[in-house]
Amino acid sequence: MRVVLAGGGSAGHIEPALALADALRQADSSIQVTCLGTARGLETRLVPMRGYDLELIPAVPLPRSVTPQLLTVPGRLAGAVHAVGVILDRVGADVLVGFGGYVATPAYLSAKRHKVPIVVHEANPLPGIANRLGAHLTTHVFTGHPDTKLRNAVYLGLPIRRQIAELDRFALGDKARAHFGLRLDLPVLLVFGGSQGAMSLNRALAGAIGSITNAGVQVLHVTGPKHLHEIQAPPGPVPYVAVPYVDQMDLAYAAADFALCRAGAMTCAELTAVGLPAAYVPLPHGNGEQRLNALPIVQRGGGLLVDDAELSAEWIKSSLLPVLTNIDQVAGMSEAAAAMGRKDADRWLAKAVIDVVAAEAAKRAAGVTAETPPVQRPAPPVQQPPAAPQAHAQSRPEPEPEPGSLFTPRTTRQQGPGGPAQPGTGQYQAEGGQGGAWPPSGGQGAGWGQPPVGEQRPQPPRPQPPRPQPPRPQPSPGPGRHRQARLGNC
Repeated sequence: MRVVLAGGGSAGHIEPALALADALRQADSSIQVTCLGTARGLETRLVPMRGYDLELIPAVPLPRSVTPQLLTVPGRLAGAVHAVGVILDRVGADVLVGFGGYVATPAYLSAKRHKVPIVVHEANPLPGIANRLGAHLTTHVFTGHPDTKLRNAVYLGLPIRRQIAELDRFALGDKARAHFGLRLDLPVLLVFGGSQGAMSLNRALAGAIGSITNAGVQVLHVTGPKHLHEIQAPPGPVPYVAVPYVDQMDLAYAAADFALCRAGAMTCAELTAVGLPAAYVPLPHGNGEQRLNALPIVQRGGGLLVDDAELSAEWIKSSLLPVLTNIDQVAGMSEAAAAMGRKDADRWLAKAVIDVVAAEAAKRAAGVTAETPPVQRPAPPVQQPPAAPQAHAQSRPEPEPEPGSLFTPRTTRQQGPGGPAQPGTGQYQAEGGQGGAWPPSGGQGAGWGQPPVGEQRPQPPRPQPPRPQPPRPQPSPGPGRHRQARLGNC
């Protein structure tokens, strides 16, 4: 099975694609994954680092206003569509999975032209142009946000990395704090704003850092590469630790009791998966999607929400600090955040992709069967009727219909050796829904078995498989209370 992923540009498009790639490999190590990207995206670093093949295509950004550059878009888009088609043919793609962004638009158009099945995943509550287009080219559309309005969409959750989805903050907490040079007996506020940091978060923290540490709260600050030395550690026994970048965010989450951060789709998905409450500061630019990402979490008690313009040192002192020092409130918010998390979206999406490929294989096999001429069987010897009186010589009996003719119903005589064909005998259950617990039992890898390679017997057309509906998460105790003992020592 060969899968092509289109999710280049920002980390919000790349990380879900790589999480799906990991889940596919876990299901079946023989699955081949190829990622599409552009030369100027983060995928040039992230994809090879995770061990997957990367194919580059020309970037075709769409101008936000009417400019002369808009006239060049059709020609550049046609070139990108052709480039994707060359890649699809070369790798022999069985399916294309798109996550939006510059890469997805030409990928969807090329896959449709080359008759490659398309799967769309939209992470944000407000879908972009690429995924709105993709949703009109396929019925296999999934979303990472429950309120996303998109054609044919099914809410599935956002695929995240296994090391974060399976993170046990209680078990890893002490090790993570020691890794960053933090004390084991005091609460920790994690401040981060993406790979480049966030200037407004850094400025607000700079004015409140003294009050935070004086209250007995440690700070782990991911500043961004250009802002490492902007805040000086205040004197005293309570640590303030600044790092330019964190490659292992699972360790940062495990070390923290609360977060101050942006509200990107991936950030919200990861924090709820690990049960870490946060004060969300949506990015003030764009179409307001970051506020919509955080709003359901805040409404259910899993975090706070503050506009970027209202974030200040005074807000941190008056609104955030009282929460950080309230053991019971932090624990309750942690449980509420954990109840919102979806940890297995990567596996559910991987299963949907595998089902789409298996269904397409069955459909093609059925099409070949319909075009194959029926096998000519030798006619049985015709028995001569007994002699009849001369008076009835003009009336002759009708011959017995041969097996398989239009005059007789289909019986077991007309079936091939081994009885009637049994649909759904492959190891994927391509058409039978997702029944049973996750993951399915039997087979290799994560228990799915090998993808079907050809058919020994032509399979009749079968109905479209039901869309996978993951179980709704049940509220869990959450990891929030595991530091009450430490917090009591503040």
